[in-house]
Amino acid sequence: MKLKVAPKVIFLFRDAKGFGPAISDALQPNPNSSLQRKESSFELSLEKYGIKDCKASFDLVHFIDYQGLYQVSVLLLQDYTTPVVSCVVNEVLASITADDSSSTPTLILPFLVPTAKLYYEMTNSTISGKKLTLYCTQIGPATDFVQTMVAGVQKPPPLLQVDYEPLACLLHSVRILKLPAVLLIGPRGGHQTNRTISEDLEVFYEMGEHLASKISLHFSKDQIRWNPMEKTKESQEPWRALYG
Repeated sequence: MKLKVAPKVIFLFRDAKGFGPAISDALQPNPNSSLQRKESSFELSLEKYGIKDCKASFDLVHFIDYQGLYQVSVLLLQDYTTPVVSCVVNEVLASITADDSSSTPTLILPFLVPTAKLYYEMTNSTISGKKLTLYCTQIGPATDFVQTMVAGVQKPPPLLQVDYEPLACLLHSVRILKLPAVLLIGPRGGHQTNRTISEDLEVFYEMGEHLASKISLHFSKDQIRWNPMEKTKESQEPWRALYG
């Protein structure tokens, strides 16, 4: 099943902390823009992976211009655990990737990740003691848009590893498929850090505004319904950093 998407696709997870839905809701057409926002939901079978009791469920939001051309798409995937998440990511990417490489969309991967799950080999420690900032890096082939996205944003520390299961699976699939992509990482606090709500929101706003400015959309803070301190059930099994 091939789905029609825009040349730029923002890939998000409906994570337990609510970051993915918050970014999706906050991205709106500019006030004087002719873009229209269209939403739809999809389910894809996972039977070819031997999974019969679960489907890949996700929402697609398209920003369409007056000529009916898709300018930007936002893909909001339901949250899954291993090993299902790997199959889901593969199936969803296959559904939005054209057979013709010339029309393959560029993926934008924005994630807020707890500082305790970000490691860099230089000091063999987390970056939790560093000032929260936004990191941006190219994944896969270079494109003009990817270069525009990374311009002016700090690169991640050398050999950064992300101990975060959904993102690790997504990056692995993107690299295997050699898809053009840009990764935006915003470190956030957690129960093991002294980060404040205002610091987490600052990184969230910085990421949203940077993203919106590069894709000609409006980042509407009025649409945000996100509480970074809301308690959620943490994963009981740490994910090995296989794809860092």
